[in-house]
Amino acid sequence: MKILKNPPRSEWEQICLRPSSADPLVWQQVENIIQRVRSSGDDALRDLSEEFDHCRPESFVVSDEEIHLASLSLSDSLKQAIRKAAGNIEAFHRAQMPATVQVQTSPGVTCIQKPVPIDRVGLYVPGGTAPLFSTVLMLAIPAKVAGCSETVLCTPARDGKVAPEVLYAASLCSVSRIFKIGGAQAIAAMALGTESVPRVCKIFGPGNRYVTVAKQILGNREVSVDMPAGPSEVMVLADGSANPRYVAADLLSQAEHGPDSQVMLVCTDETIALRVLDEVSLQTETLARGKFIGESLRKSCAIVFDSLQNILDFANTYGPEHLIISMENPWTVAEGVRNAGSVFVGNYSPESAGDYASGTNHTLPTCGWAASCSGVNIDSFLKKITFQELSREGLQGLSDTIIVMARAEGLDAHANAVIQRTAK
Repeated sequence: MKILKNPPRSEWEQICLRPSSADPLVWQQVENIIQRVRSSGDDALRDLSEEFDHCRPESFVVSDEEIHLASLSLSDSLKQAIRKAAGNIEAFHRAQMPATVQVQTSPGVTCIQKPVPIDRVGLYVPGGTAPLFSTVLMLAIPAKVAGCSETVLCTPARDGKVAPEVLYAASLCSVSRIFKIGGAQAIAAMALGTESVPRVCKIFGPGNRYVTVAKQILGNREVSVDMPAGPSEVMVLADGSANPRYVAADLLSQAEHGPDSQVMLVCTDETIALRVLDEVSLQTETLARGKFIGESLRKSCAIVFDSLQNILDFANTYGPEHLIISMENPWTVAEGVRNAGSVFVGNYSPESAGDYASGTNHTLPTCGWAASCSGVNIDSFLKKITFQELSREGLQGLSDTIIVMARAEGLDAHANAVIQRTAK
């Protein structure tokens, strides 16, 4: 990781570019995959599975027997850990359930907003270099709490088999159907529907840049999507109160996700940056995914600013997926955060807690989308329907207002709908 000292604001946009910034070739490849699935359905999925995953499944559906055997293959300690994490995630998301809003806006005029669950949702769970069974919990639990009637899950299979941890978590969360399909083709299958995979109303889940591009393309014209959620990223804000070992561990926890991941260290002075980078080198030697870490670190950097305001302004410009505040008075600093997917406050709040078990959701906007998007939450699985009821007197009280406005817009039929009801 290189160190940048007080870079001018004119350079911030360039520094904030992600390694996975738009690649025209990726868009072209994904468009081709989508068209193949649109044209040939399951046959295209089999061909694509053979091309990318080196297997050609006769059936994409995970059977009940496979789910049962998956549960038997896991240790009791892991199953207990998954259940405990699931309990915390459910508690936090259940607390988010919105109430029905009912207001009498004028005498005789009642307006209601009612939260209604989305009927069928599609969940994508990455499984490339690591089986992210925690993502099953993060997506399926709020879908269940919200009351979605059907959850369809797609995840890659290795040698025709889905990771048992993923299957156990899906069973625990009452996922309706599981399919052995990964990549952009899985997103296309859920968005378009095939002979095996039902078409869903909304797709959730993170993924590599191919998955992200597929969601962006199909989200514009075929299906609703949660948000742009691509390769993982973290930013750590650190001052003299930070523990370099902790900061280094946090940076590495995201760098190990893959070569497209990015980690950013923002410090109050160069001494802190150097101490953290020394720890990064030491800890990397002990970690199994050193190759991914090395590639990620080459695309990452440490930045030194001499003012807290510049630190906050840069953090908000970057808009990180995960933001860790390892500084004195961290809540005071947190008050200035406007753009971040999820914020971890203080020296004992590692990003790993949010990834697994604290209760917040880890499906978050990346690539700067935190400036305009929220992470997955209970509202993501709901739609809000409004209702209104006007009594005769209520309509009479609003009639002049409606008629004047409708005529001002040149919409006489709108005015007429009121006149027909209120004319004496």
